[in-house]
Amino acid sequence: MKKNITPIIIILIIVSIILIVFLSMANSQNMTVVSLNNHKKEVLPMVVGKFQDSDCGMVIDELEFSSQIISPSGKTWFFHDHGGMAHWIANKSFKDKAVIWVKTLDTKKYIDGRKAWYSRTDETPMDYGFGAYEIKNDNLIDFETMFLYMNRGENLTNPFIKKQLLGNQ
Repeated sequence: MKKNITPIIIILIIVSIILIVFLSMANSQNMTVVSLNNHKKEVLPMVVGKFQDSDCGMVIDELEFSSQIISPSGKTWFFHDHGGMAHWIANKSFKDKAVIWVKTLDTKKYIDGRKAWYSRTDETPMDYGFGAYEIKNDNLIDFETMFLYMNRGENLTNPFIKKQLLGNQ
């Protein structure tokens, strides 16, 4: 019985071409995933489309809900959703020593993430709902509460919580 291997060869060539195209695109974008040597622990300037979220891996295409985590060694990671930032740092050995910067919706500047106030119902890139604010109001929660809610799954990605917070929208 004679087998025709032509279809297999064609499939392998197509897969190889697709792989080469994707790899060349990734290299040409020159994405920033982590930045080293931020020993001053300052907010680093971010460029839309040139940074990758450290939690979900997506390209950061808006800065409205962006945050940065800086480890004691000066490594800086970038996020496009404060919920993703809280999820990412939850099991890191340096979580209590890290510097966290979050961009606020009310003052449009980066502030200490541990001193920010958080909403639970904003439309964020990953749909967690946690928008950061500098000025406290009655509907906002502190960092520790946001961190707890995020890591217990009590955010807008949970249909029960979403219904509880937003009703039948």
